Amino acid sequence: MLLGVPGAGKGTQAKRLSTALALPHISSGDLFRENLKSETPIGEEAKKYLSRGELVPDEITIDMIEERLGQADAESGAILDGFPRTTRQANALETMAGGSVRAAIHVEVPIERLVERMSGRRVCRQEGHVYHIQHNPPKERGLCDEDGSELYQRDDDKPETVRRRLKVYEEQTEPLIEYYRESSLLIEINGDQPIDSVTEDILSSLEKEATR
Repeated sequence: MLLGVPGAGKGTQAKRLSTALALPHISSGDLFRENLKSETPIGEEAKKYLSRGELVPDEITIDMIEERLGQADAESGAILDGFPRTTRQANALETMAGGSVRAAIHVEVPIERLVERMSGRRVCRQEGHVYHIQHNPPKERGLCDEDGSELYQRDDDKPETVRRRLKVYEEQTEPLIEYYRESSLLIEINGDQPIDSVTEDILSSLEKEATR
């Protein structure tokens, strides 16, 4: 599984590991979106909470992940992204069929670097194309290359909001980090380096763990 604050690059690394290790990438966020779109029983139950602006209870998230892990392509394992987020979810994962955790990879990036990454994001008003003022700027400042609409900064990408979100996330997930550290399953990776280097470090660490 991959752990880390928003913007640390978990999703990118999960996709790369999925290819390198021939294991399915299971994102809790993607699963929720799929269940909501398909109006499955889990999606309908989750919708009740999301429509009220509330967090989806652990029980629903756990049921969703367990159902996904029970599918044929996950028989040999999976790369989990966004789950677990609480120690209760972590305990549930251990009891799931085939849910034995091999490693919890914590991708670490300094908060100020994450603020830079996230606050530099710009989104076009028409289709939602995403840019970054430093790493992926538009050809013409303030305008989308694809449809010419105005680029704007979302409220949740403003520096003060980003810092607050990251601080809350850190406080909420610290018990989970400690849970896997105490279980000797935690692998800490420097996420403040090129994407290829992060991937190489993760694969190298996993190989070392496998030979112990």
